[in-house]
Amino acid sequence: MKKLLLSLALVLFILPSQDIKAQELKRLTLDDVIKLSEEQSPNALMAKHRFRASYWQFRTFKAEYRPSLTLTGTTPNYSTAFERVWNSNTSQWEYRSTNVLRNIGSLSLSQNIGLTGGTISLSSDLTLENNFENDERNYITAPISIGLNQPLFRYNSLRWQKKTEPLKYETAKRTYLSDIEMVHAQAVNYFFQLALAQSNKQIADMNFANADTLYEIAKGRYELGTIAENELLELQLSWLNTATARKDAEINLRDREIRLKSFLGFNENVRLELIIPSTIPELQVNSQEVLEMALANNPQMLTQQLNVLNAQSNVAQAKAEKGLNANLIASFGMRDQDPSFPLAYRNSNQQQNIRVGLTLPILDWGLGRGRYQMAKSSLELAQVTADQALIDFEQNLILDVEQFNLQKEQVKVAAKSDTVAMRMYEVTKQRFLIGKIAILELNNADTKKDQNRRAYIQQLQNYWNYFYNLRSLALYDFLNRKPLETEYEKLLE
Repeated sequence: MKKLLLSLALVLFILPSQDIKAQELKRLTLDDVIKLSEEQSPNALMAKHRFRASYWQFRTFKAEYRPSLTLTGTTPNYSTAFERVWNSNTSQWEYRSTNVLRNIGSLSLSQNIGLTGGTISLSSDLTLENNFENDERNYITAPISIGLNQPLFRYNSLRWQKKTEPLKYETAKRTYLSDIEMVHAQAVNYFFQLALAQSNKQIADMNFANADTLYEIAKGRYELGTIAENELLELQLSWLNTATARKDAEINLRDREIRLKSFLGFNENVRLELIIPSTIPELQVNSQEVLEMALANNPQMLTQQLNVLNAQSNVAQAKAEKGLNANLIASFGMRDQDPSFPLAYRNSNQQQNIRVGLTLPILDWGLGRGRYQMAKSSLELAQVTADQALIDFEQNLILDVEQFNLQKEQVKVAAKSDTVAMRMYEVTKQRFLIGKIAILELNNADTKKDQNRRAYIQQLQNYWNYFYNLRSLALYDFLNRKPLETEYEKLLE
């Protein structure tokens, strides 16, 4: 029996130690969590992919201004039918049976013209036609053709894209920087939520140990008749409450740790222990300086400019569509045909083609005018919205700067209050042990100790929240005195 109990005790001793060894303990500072969030958090990865999408959209826009070489073909193109053919000898239409196989190829080089919105192209065509009815083969060639497709009095989308697309891409770059700063702010919240949970667990453990000690002392005093029964019951109730609070603090600690691990991309085999920062930077910022940097760098400002530009583009399109639209199509080239492939390129003849198409609304019941007026109203709304957004942005930014500058003093006061409250509790506890004060004063000192500790951690969280909020608004590193930047090329790898 003794051997069985000894073996069981050994197993219970070894298993927990093996479980602990299986988990990797990581002690992280706030800077560590900030850096890991930028590299591993899902939100940072989503910001990266959003930037990539914007980059390829910008690349697509730039490609529209570069020449494109296209090879097209139709092979085979087989037809057997009765086709209507004009007989010049009899001056009559005749229907003849056809049995033709065509193989068609075309090589085209085209270039968009951003200034006019037209397209110029250079092409070469070759068709091999096999007529099985007559057992004939014929090569039809167009060695070179130059074509122009030019809209007249129409909306030039390329010209407007040249204004909006670079602005979109610049907005995307700044939005990425702003998104990363928001990830930093999320990391701050997760860090201090877990730090507060750790602190609450430490407070709960200390309160339980203190309550247990005081309750044991009170039982001895009660037996000696130096305290009343209600004081003993008060201490017993306090001991029971601290035991419950201890369990609650442990569950909350696990919950906050799981959330931070999920945010940082850690698995369940990692345990986290946070090191709460003991100092904050000696930093004060100038509201006017921050405002100037924010107006120059913040993506919200570019977004408002982009909204106005898009509205202006819509007005230009609606105005063009309500009036005369025309399209000029012109081409010049060489063309020939011959049963022999080399001869099909020897004596090519010129061919020209010019066509102008017109569209003029005569009766549309005010449809075009209505769309134009709607577009104008949308433009006016976009301008008013942009102006109001600028006013709100400036006012909120100045308030954020003032709050940040005050927060440093708030942290110092909270740190001093935490130290004083802890010292007051120790003094009150010692006075209770020698019977100088009642249990009510001890409980009051205990409550203040816990409240001030939590308040100190909360003030630290507020400070860093304001700090990264200002970085996000101004896209500026206030500690190193330089604009925020990143290597965008690495984001595309």
